[in-house]
Amino acid sequence: MTDQFDPLDELSRHRTSIDNFDAALIHILAERFRKTKQVGALKAKYNLPPSDKGREKSQIEHLRKLAKTSDLDPDFAEKFLEFIIREVIQHHNQARS
Repeated sequence: MTDQFDPLDELSRHRTSIDNFDAALIHILAERFRKTKQVGALKAKYNLPPSDKGREKSQIEHLRKLAKTSDLDPDFAEKFLEFIIREVIQHHNQARS
């Protein structure tokens, strides 16, 4: 009996794993946005600014380092975080309305 490699089976296994990661990312992002909405409500209640440039800069630097040690393109990680930050600030501004 000969084991034959089936590239389509291998591809399917990889895609199933990718699908699982995508689902985990969505759940993590949803939880993160639930928390940042709470932060936005707190900022609105106490009239704090919707953005904190110092924290944003610090977070970007931190995530760039994490990306490097994780073998992820730090520029991609920064763009991804900046996208999230823009969304969070938009939510914080909406909380003021």
